[in-house]
Amino acid sequence: MARIYPRVVILGRPNVGKSTLFNRLVGKKLALVDDQPGVTRDRREGRALLFDLEFTVIDTAGLEESEVGSLSDRMRLQSRAALEGATAALFVTDGRAGLTEADRHFARWLRQEAPVPIIAVVNKCEGRTGQDNLLEAFELGLGDPVPLSAEHGEGLADLFDALEPILPSAAELAEAESESDDEAEDDPTRPLKLAIVGRPNAGKSTLINRLLGENRLLTGPEAGITRDSIAIPWQWAGRDVELIDTAGMRRRAKVVDKLEKLAVADARHAVDFAEVVVLLLDATLGLEAQDLRIADMVLAEGRSLIVAVNKWDSAEDASRLFNGIKLALDEGLAQVKGVPLLTVSALTGKGLDVLMKVAFETRERWSRRVPTSALNRWFEAALERNPPPAPGGKRIKMRYITQARNRPPTFIVFGTRLDDLPESYNRYLVNSLRDDLDLKGIPIRINMRSRRNPFDD
Repeated sequence: MARIYPRVVILGRPNVGKSTLFNRLVGKKLALVDDQPGVTRDRREGRALLFDLEFTVIDTAGLEESEVGSLSDRMRLQSRAALEGATAALFVTDGRAGLTEADRHFARWLRQEAPVPIIAVVNKCEGRTGQDNLLEAFELGLGDPVPLSAEHGEGLADLFDALEPILPSAAELAEAESESDDEAEDDPTRPLKLAIVGRPNAGKSTLINRLLGENRLLTGPEAGITRDSIAIPWQWAGRDVELIDTAGMRRRAKVVDKLEKLAVADARHAVDFAEVVVLLLDATLGLEAQDLRIADMVLAEGRSLIVAVNKWDSAEDASRLFNGIKLALDEGLAQVKGVPLLTVSALTGKGLDVLMKVAFETRERWSRRVPTSALNRWFEAALERNPPPAPGGKRIKMRYITQARNRPPTFIVFGTRLDDLPESYNRYLVNSLRDDLDLKGIPIRINMRSRRNPFDD
């Protein structure tokens, strides 16, 4: 069975270095980091290894008191929800700034209501000021504070000493895994990596929350709430899925804020590692030029694409809208015919089961490997239907084809004088592959490889 790791939550007010500590523990720059407070808004999870301790670490939004229902209030509620099911929590304060009234307020709340052990961590202790403010952290009543510098990697041994009595070691986890149900077998199907992309406020986070059946991601009427690309493990109909929420992508000329630039870059990075990408449209706005740019970027990266029109329950003249979007996609994405177009409602859940079914089917086509014998039978029939041209009266000879890789399907054609083959004939081969071998809506790559004539100059 899959190993279940203990969960450690990082809490604290904004800008104390929680995301920097998260990145240090996971060994990668997964979370966005900036001097501006409040960068992190959604919970992010990662696998951490601290000497002999292996655990899941959870980065959270900053804790701060705010008006009920506001964006800050919803961020605070998400942070508190992260404590459910956790094994321990790290309450981080800023060693340079010293304790604030907000630190004391949330420390009192943690002492009274937190269901897990709390470890006080004083970050930014690399200088004399940080060391002087370390003693002040004893006022929090959370035991001996742990001094560290997440940015420079100092004090991790002290953090290990604080966590070791609470968390099982890697050896204990391995032993517990071997003693668990040995007859149970892992699902041989790999988790589907499904990224949701689109313009701001298209309903991406609301869609994922509806799939999960919980308010896992921060949502609201404000555009651009999501910043980090958040990957969330989930199961649909007994099959593993990794849902990836991303920041909204506006037209490049409109992106001037530094944090928004980082968020969009993170979203593009998430597309690189996805298998299936759902481009979410807003039915109240229809298809815009920016949607086609995002779709073109996804296909250029070789990812499989699904276009889903959200807020369909609010659509006016639905039939006309659907046909208009379909026509625009056929014209704007002429390089990939047959991209699935679906209608969904993240608010009511309508169409989401169909979306997941199509996502698994699309990944299957994207991962398909065609046997060489069947591929060359198709190749011979395609050449017979439409022989290659003979530019300048010189014949282009196409000998055979093979599949070099899948994910996306990539083929190599061998022959002579293939450099003279017009682009229109390449498109004919690609479209024939899609139609004859059930690869519709999938980006296909064909490389031509000619034998070199040793007598050519």
